[in-house]
Amino acid sequence: MSLLRAPLNLSGDLEKVVLPFEDGVVESLRAGDLVNLSGTMYTGRDQTHRRLCALLKEGKDLPVDLSGQLLYYVGPSPARPGKVIGAAGPTTSYRMDVYTPQLLEQGLKATLGKGARTNPVRQAMQEHGAIYLAAFGGAGAFLSQRIKAVELIAFEDAGPEAMFRFEVEDFPAVVINDVTGRDFYEEVAAGSGKQTG
Repeated sequence: MSLLRAPLNLSGDLEKVVLPFEDGVVESLRAGDLVNLSGTMYTGRDQTHRRLCALLKEGKDLPVDLSGQLLYYVGPSPARPGKVIGAAGPTTSYRMDVYTPQLLEQGLKATLGKGARTNPVRQAMQEHGAIYLAAFGGAGAFLSQRIKAVELIAFEDAGPEAMFRFEVEDFPAVVINDVTGRDFYEEVAAGSGKQTG
């Protein structure tokens, strides 16, 4: 059974959200909201997170200012000829949980991946006014069509785990954890989740 318990209509009226986030937008989103993201997002998986936190520990500047930004947990495959990027589906988020609170302290407003987050991360999101969104697993080819430009930002030697800047248009996602502490996965499991379709 789908977590959402109904087919998603990705061509319907999803809430449009511009990245980086404008004031008040993150605070207005609620667990279960379906959104279309457009604008700039950054990427990072395990190696990028490890290196970002090492820079913080050493008192060095990060490659980008994370304030107000969204970080997508993805390791894209190489682009085929004529394409901007290869498949770009989400990776499992809890692998980044040990690093996430430190990045939220830097002003990061949202993370995007798949799967649930641990309690320390959920608490840190509430403390720093941040949210967690899920992208649709198994849809890497579809999601890559929503990525219009890609730029390498840092850690080139990490290959697909390097930090990239994506320019996206109508990139679909669902809010899992909001600033109030709600968790959409838990609500669906309890039978109170929002019906979509």
